[in-house]
Amino acid sequence: MIDVVYFAWVRERIGLPRERIETEAATVADLVEELRGREERYAAAFADTSALRVALDQELSEFDADLAGVREVAFFPPMTGG
Repeated sequence: MIDVVYFAWVRERIGLPRERIETEAATVADLVEELRGREERYAAAFADTSALRVALDQELSEFDADLAGVREVAFFPPMTGG
């Protein structure tokens, strides 16, 4: 089981702030593909992963990162300073 957390417009498109899922995904990219296949709202949220960032256990990571031992995956848009 893994906790998946969604922020900003990702959360708005999916309609959930977080969920706990069972997955066989080996990498973040595999998890994204699995989520896209769930239903249209996930497909819309993950249509352009270049517009997303990912954190594994609260550390910024890449989409090719291994999920072994990861407890939480968070998806969010890039942030800007101000």
